[in-house]
Amino acid sequence: MASNSTVYHLTGRQIVLLAFAAAMIAIGVTALLFGLNSFWQHRDGSGVSLAEAVPAGINDPSAVSDEQNSIEVYKTISPGVAFISTTSYSEDFWGGVQEGKGTGSGSVIDADGHILTNFHVVEGAQKLNVNFGGDKVYPATFVGGDPDTDLAVIKVQAPASMLTVVPLGDSDKLTVGQKVLAIGNPFGLDRTLTTGVISGLQRPIRARNGRPIDAAIQTDASINPGNSGGPLLDKFGRMIGINSQILSPAGGSVGVGFAVPVNTAKRVVPQIIQNGGVRRPKLGIDGVGIEELAKRGNKLPVEKGLLLYTVANGGPAYAAGLRGISRDTDGDLVLGDVITSIDGAAIGDLDDLYRYLDKKQIGDTVQVQVLRDGKSMTFPVRLAGSTTSPRQPTRRLQE
Repeated sequence: MASNSTVYHLTGRQIVLLAFAAAMIAIGVTALLFGLNSFWQHRDGSGVSLAEAVPAGINDPSAVSDEQNSIEVYKTISPGVAFISTTSYSEDFWGGVQEGKGTGSGSVIDADGHILTNFHVVEGAQKLNVNFGGDKVYPATFVGGDPDTDLAVIKVQAPASMLTVVPLGDSDKLTVGQKVLAIGNPFGLDRTLTTGVISGLQRPIRARNGRPIDAAIQTDASINPGNSGGPLLDKFGRMIGINSQILSPAGGSVGVGFAVPVNTAKRVVPQIIQNGGVRRPKLGIDGVGIEELAKRGNKLPVEKGLLLYTVANGGPAYAAGLRGISRDTDGDLVLGDVITSIDGAAIGDLDDLYRYLDKKQIGDTVQVQVLRDGKSMTFPVRLAGSTTSPRQPTRRLQE
């Protein structure tokens, strides 16, 4: 039995019309995808765009000598490294004005003039100036900061022609032994280059407010006072860290420097630019580790945990029913709750608490297990948010 099939014959004019229609559909789909991409970028990113591509002017490091690579990275990136000068004023005992000055480094991170640096470089500054080489100095304003990661953003009032953006790398892909370069302004010597290797990863360091900064990069590239806030770069010229601290008995470089990972900056910088600070989930408590108390000779009914000193009125822990140290009607001290775990994760001190909460979101509910009067109890706590540093624009003073 023969099967029936239908064959369509198209005229030349129909073929042209079909081709035209296909082209219009392709253009429409492309426009739709572009629009969706723009939508998601706006929705996810907050409008803050940070460069990550390998900058032009730096050849494949495997195709040139190590010396040539260092020269290319320096020539390409150093124009984007800022020499930051700070001035602060305070009143002395006699009512006079004391002027304090400081210097540090920073990196231009976008075409709008935002500069990434350390919080401790600009903390308390009432006047900021930026220099990119030569005699020209540009005023800058404080955008915001995050004391917990020792990062801050300032904005320079400079022409676009003076802004060389330093691209960002990926600090999660680093290996011990790989080459790094540091550019900064040690002791006021502008745009100084030092080189070395990554000496270690996942090093714990502390911000000046005592908060732990995890996963810091250790390097033997020479870092000195004035380098703070400057970029630690890979051989492609991408920033992989923000030089922040040195370990030194005498205050100078002994080959043990630390940089805040750039991926930490990627998380906090958009919030700093938008909000002036970083909002983090909190319990609303203050306490001390049981092990620390044991070292001081205090004996407690548990070997490890976080003893609550205070629970903030109206805070998440207070609302959930957690208790800090108090006194009974006879004036005797009543021990506060001891947090032993959150969602099953052991908590031994404030550092453990901070690390765990950094993984959570504002509004999340966590299960807090505590020891109270010798009994284990669990309290569901809904995390609230706090901003580590409110937006406080630098006050410009008349010169």
